[in-house]
Amino acid sequence: MNGSPLEKRAERRERNHSSVDLNLVALIDIFTILIFFLLSNMAEVQALPSSKAVSLPLSSAEKAPMETLVVVVNDADLIVDGRRVAAVADVLRSDDEVIAPLKAELDLLAGRRVVQQDKADEARAITIMGDKDIPYRLLRRVMVTCARAGFSDVAFAVQRRDS
Repeated sequence: MNGSPLEKRAERRERNHSSVDLNLVALIDIFTILIFFLLSNMAEVQALPSSKAVSLPLSSAEKAPMETLVVVVNDADLIVDGRRVAAVADVLRSDDEVIAPLKAELDLLAGRRVVQQDKADEARAITIMGDKDIPYRLLRRVMVTCARAGFSDVAFAVQRRDS
């Protein structure tokens, strides 16, 4: 025997004890700089939601779009801020000028938005990302529905034509 159980435990603890010290101060500094860099550059980029199901028309517009509520219209669905609200086939079968599920969703989102005095115009702006091959009557009904929901400033998302 080598000794008492206390001595054996002390030997085991000494043998398993590793002497690796980790300096977290340097890592915290790096992450702080990285977060500051990402936050400062985030405000300069305006990106619309990417959808492979929507092929945008080309345009030579130079003005950058402002950040608004986005309605995506492709050949299958109507999507508002990433949430599917209606099927295009059902909308085209209906004879109503206003698309009821879209209007309900827009009314709900308009009620949630906090309207400040200096941003009152932006609160009622909307961007439509419509596939270039959707029928005009569908696009017209989406615009009428947006207008009836109080979104009077309607913009269309397009791809900038490289010249």
